[in-house]
This record gives sequence, structure tokens and C-alpha cells, in this order.
Amino acid sequence: MMKNQKTDNVIIACDFSSAESLFGFLPAFGELRPYLKIGMELFYAEGPEIVRKLKSMGFPIFLDLKLHDIPNTVKKAMSVLSHLDVDMCNLHAAGTGAMMRAAIEGLTREDGTRPILLAVTQLTSTSQETMNRELLIDGEMPDVVSRYALNAKEAGLDGVVCSPLEAAVVKRSCGEKFVTVTPGVRFADSSVNDQVRVTTPARARELGSDYIVVGRPITAAENPYEAYMRCLEEFNGSR
Repeated sequence: MMKNQKTDNVIIACDFSSAESLFGFLPAFGELRPYLKIGMELFYAEGPEIVRKLKSMGFPIFLDLKLHDIPNTVKKAMSVLSHLDVDMCNLHAAGTGAMMRAAIEGLTREDGTRPILLAVTQLTSTSQETMNRELLIDGEMPDVVSRYALNAKEAGLDGVVCSPLEAAVVKRSCGEKFVTVTPGVRFADSSVNDQVRVTTPARARELGSDYIVVGRPITAAENPYEAYMRCLEEFNGSR
């Protein structure tokens, strides 16, 4: 590891189907405790206990459940999630400002603390054509993402999940302190799989990403530790 290398801004997407698969993967990192993203597949398979177990082992957790429902339902769900002591969680910006404000209310604990709360703008698997034709959202992708980000900021959220390709426009519209978490990151020599709006770790840094989320380039690598270290070095560069 590089001296003083940051290790808290590359999040590994643990898209495994079982705890057994996850705990077969994690020993590759030895004593390191990288930031882990737990998504729907693993959470639905194993339930909240998987989060409690990982937190007890010292892993920072981004719980990626992308809540989207009526405000009261989201508020109650966030109240439950707040007790899991996750570091970051999210919902869909399309759920409206009322839903986002309700989410903050539910997520905030009695002592006033809460995890980082992010709004998903547009999924990295969604193309410009799909957004316009199937989702019936007019406008160019950067403009739509920027508007969703502004809605999230006005509702009091900490940042958004967006493609690295839109990180710069989010920073311009919402300010440098507004957090950008960007999936859709691949090495230059990796397959993009089902992602559409993607870029490399180094380019994501240049575009303004605060955190990158990296899945298969690490989890499917022959040597996950080396792939993770490569992500850290490429993303952090000369920071």
C-alpha cells in the first residue's frame, strides 16, 4: 500500500448471493477493512444480521437498498435501518422531496446522528434513449441528473449516487461539499458488463467523484486484493 493511501473512498460492491460467498471473499484483504456495499441480493438473502456481523468486524457499510415508496413508509423503513449503524444508505430521488425529507426524519437517531443519506439520480444502466423513451423523462441526461441532485440537496440529503460522467455537473450545481458516489467504474482493460455510463477510476477522480463503487473488477478478479489496491492507486492518484 502507498504511504498514507486513502482506503475509505473505494467501495467494494459485494453483490454475492449468500453470506458463505461473501465470507469466502473477504479473507483476501487480511487485516484491511475496506468499505463494503451491501445491496438487495445479499440483504434479501441474509437479512439485517449480515450488516450487524460486518459492522462487528469493523467494516464500513454502504447499505444500497434504493428505497422508493410513499413518504410514511420510507420514514418507517429508515427508522429501522438507522439502528443497523450503517455508514451510508440511499433512496431514489424520483420519490420526491416529501419522501426524501421523511427519510431524513426517520433515519435521524435520538442523539441527532444519522448515516450519510444519498439519492439515486439515474442508474448507470440507463441510457439517454431509455430515459427519454421508456421513463418518459425529457431532457439531456446531465440536466436531469443535475435537477434530481438539486432536489436532493434542497430536501437536506448529503449527496447523490450518479454516473462519474455526471459528477462534475452535480458539483457545479450543488457545490463541492455535496457528496458524489459513483458506480459504473471499470478499469480501462475491463468489460463494462450491463453498465452503460462508465469510466475508469482515474477519470472518475478527475470528474469529481468523492467515492467510487467497484464490483466485478474486484470481486471477480483472480487476485481481489491486487485489484482493490489498483483501484485505490488509480482513483486517489496524487491526492
